[in-house]
Amino acid sequence: MENKSNSKLKVFALNSNLPLAEKIAKYLEIDLGDVEVSKFKDGETCINIGDSVRGAHVYIVQSTSAPVDNHLMELLIMIDALKRASAQTINVVLPYYGYARQDRKARPREPITAKLVANLLERAGTTRLVVLDLHADQVQGFFDIPMDHLLGGSLLADYFIERGIVGDSVVVVAPNHSGVSRARRIAKYLSAPIAIVDKRKSMRDGSKIVNIIGDVDDKICILVDDIVDSGETLAAAAEALIDNQAKEVYAAATHAVLSGNAVKIIEDSAIKKLVVTDSIYQPEEKQIDKIDQVTVSELFADAISRVYHNKSVSPLFEKKYEGRWK
Repeated sequence: MENKSNSKLKVFALNSNLPLAEKIAKYLEIDLGDVEVSKFKDGETCINIGDSVRGAHVYIVQSTSAPVDNHLMELLIMIDALKRASAQTINVVLPYYGYARQDRKARPREPITAKLVANLLERAGTTRLVVLDLHADQVQGFFDIPMDHLLGGSLLADYFIERGIVGDSVVVVAPNHSGVSRARRIAKYLSAPIAIVDKRKSMRDGSKIVNIIGDVDDKICILVDDIVDSGETLAAAAEALIDNQAKEVYAAATHAVLSGNAVKIIEDSAIKKLVVTDSIYQPEEKQIDKIDQVTVSELFADAISRVYHNKSVSPLFEKKYEGRWK
């Protein structure tokens, strides 16, 4: 890329996902900025920026993944530090937006925490956001600053395309009704039909009833979701597909939260492979043979370069990337 000699472009990484930030910087052909994140004895976060950022266009790479509140606070303090150091623009690169699932009031007296986080980021001094596969598209409307919403579907689809898992022998499956549009996008890349796992409770005794809408008999099924958290939804859906004579079941999700004993649930499930991106850092104990990871580093690097050079990011929605497999 054309950023190597331009000192006005700065990329900093905080503590949530340093490996991803390093890969982004490598694609941009620049070094990561010098920043130290530490803790005072009482647990307060301290940030010291070692590089001058006066007049610079700064990009902060930070997923607000677990521990969510720590990583969010690091980000807010970093934004404030950059604002006070006279950075020209402060661009937050959020591979994973924590709290995005709290986007509406489902019960009385509930907060809309996704909106609260948006307010905090704006008030702290963020001038632009670059995000990946928000849980709900309407979260974009919580911000009054520019936002580039990148999509990871083509990268996940390419994993299956390169392995010849395409065409009429494949069915892309939404694990619930809310995921139909996401499944349809992946199905378009794979030239495959879609199916839906329809779950509901019996009016008679409250037991769960699971129906499969669509033909999965003797098909290779690919379950598609944006987030895999506990793993229970995908595991239950995979079992239902096998019960309905599916040949084998894969799963794909952009964000691998993998909380609690999710890794064991996936390991013990009928899922042959779970394909995720590296939007969230995975410690060694979560890196199992059944989980394959696709890197989004080049996607983000290209987005950063295009934003910095005032180019459209629209081509990134379809562009394919070379050398992205870990």
